[in-house]
Amino acid sequence: MKIPRRVRLACLLPLLALTSQLRADPAVIDLWPEGVPGLKPNGGAEQEMENGNVGNIQHPTLTYLPAPADKANGTALIVAPGGGYARLSFQKEGVQVGERFNALGVTCFILKYRVKEYGQPYPLQDVLRAIRLVRSRAKEFGIKEDKIGIAGFSAGGHLAASAGTMWDAPEGKTGAELDKVSGRPDFMLLIYPVITLTDPYRHEGSRINLIGAHPSAEAIHHWSPEQNIRPDTPPAFLVSTEEDKTVPFQNTVMMFEALKAAKVPAEMHVFEKGPHGFGLREDIGPASHWPELAAAWLRLNKFLPKE
Repeated sequence: MKIPRRVRLACLLPLLALTSQLRADPAVIDLWPEGVPGLKPNGGAEQEMENGNVGNIQHPTLTYLPAPADKANGTALIVAPGGGYARLSFQKEGVQVGERFNALGVTCFILKYRVKEYGQPYPLQDVLRAIRLVRSRAKEFGIKEDKIGIAGFSAGGHLAASAGTMWDAPEGKTGAELDKVSGRPDFMLLIYPVITLTDPYRHEGSRINLIGAHPSAEAIHHWSPEQNIRPDTPPAFLVSTEEDKTVPFQNTVMMFEALKAAKVPAEMHVFEKGPHGFGLREDIGPASHWPELAAAWLRLNKFLPKE
């Protein structure tokens, strides 16, 4: 039986309205409204995985989590979830972290950046565009231009550290007007981060997904943040554990030592216990308290007001 056209339209219109509403969600900010640089024409759909993970990111975004109006203090945090540059732990190391820092009066933006389907320099372009976009709209978001930090977990820590050492690198720019805005984060929170791409402490999956299975020595050096520290690298708070079997804690130590050699303010905590990827788990002893320690460090460095 043929369905009358008016009936078909009546069924379709609510779906169109819902689709339009989702696309217009004010909490999701398109990083590249002018067009994603290097977009693959047949990249396929974004993958939604178990436990709030996402993969095959083709259209990078920021998810905006404003601080409560009665607590907002002008500090902003861009959060880069981990996932070995293969996927993103978007809920556990993104949204949940953003909500935790919202309680401190911090306005948060969860970064959905491109991963293995692209490799560098595209993740770098995404994170620097995120910083530039947030800074360019600071007044709109009710934040301060000089209090925009970045938090990175695991491979997201590598991306955050890359932003802190390569914010003005040519490969991080696309020729857009926003390139004129500084992409330098004002501070870094590096949580069980991938840092070095060198032997023997590299995370193999991250290196392959980022720069390929057989990278040149030049590429390895170029994309290892600890080898590119400069005196104007932003201050950093670093966390790792001796028990981490995925990303050796030496990554954190190498970054800390390089920062100190350049006289960049930094604080490091290497805990005895805690598996890789623990996020905000509350059952792993002292390592569970890293958010409180980070908040204390932010207050010490005047990125948060005193209690």
